[in-house]
Amino acid sequence: MKILLTAFDPFGADKVNPALEAVKLVDTAKIDAEIIKLEVPTIFGLSIEVVAEAVRREKPDVVLAIGQAGGRFALTPERVAINVDDARIKDNAGKQPIDVPIVENGPPAYFTTLPVKAIVQAILDAGLPAQVSNSAGTFVCNHLMYGILHTLALELPECRGGFMHVPFIPEQVVLRKDQPSMSLADIARGIEVALQAIVDNEEDIVVVGGEIA
Repeated sequence: MKILLTAFDPFGADKVNPALEAVKLVDTAKIDAEIIKLEVPTIFGLSIEVVAEAVRREKPDVVLAIGQAGGRFALTPERVAINVDDARIKDNAGKQPIDVPIVENGPPAYFTTLPVKAIVQAILDAGLPAQVSNSAGTFVCNHLMYGILHTLALELPECRGGFMHVPFIPEQVVLRKDQPSMSLADIARGIEVALQAIVDNEEDIVVVGGEIA
């Protein structure tokens, strides 16, 4: 099995992105698959282009994208991506789309094709916090997740794809009050566990994963 593992570069006021730094630390020897790592620009449009080109080049069996979600305490694989860009801040190219579809006349949403509940269970079993997320937001993370799933649906339907958010790391919350964080080593370990769960689970498990909001 070949897995394309992507992560965003730093954005906003942060000089580091825990997603990218953790992906760099992922020990590919621990995963029963070939892992291809890819850095992705936090830019609307270009992020999809970069990953789509890698998909066409590598023809992976799985695409897992990793992004930062400040304020979350857990590793959160995403259930769904919606067809809208509504940016609260500018991206790294200075673009700030508001209420714009990602793909004109595209489906309203795409559900992940990764076993998100199996991923969560595996991460919990490894002693780390995790939960299914039902919103990937409306910034570049959701944008890329939708773009990946749209690309796969049109060009490589046998490939599974999805997205997982990770928390801040401690250095990012020094000046942020009451914000949770997770060590970089634990985030990397959680990604490794998620990758192996994907390898081990062609279909998702059936367990409670719903949230009120």
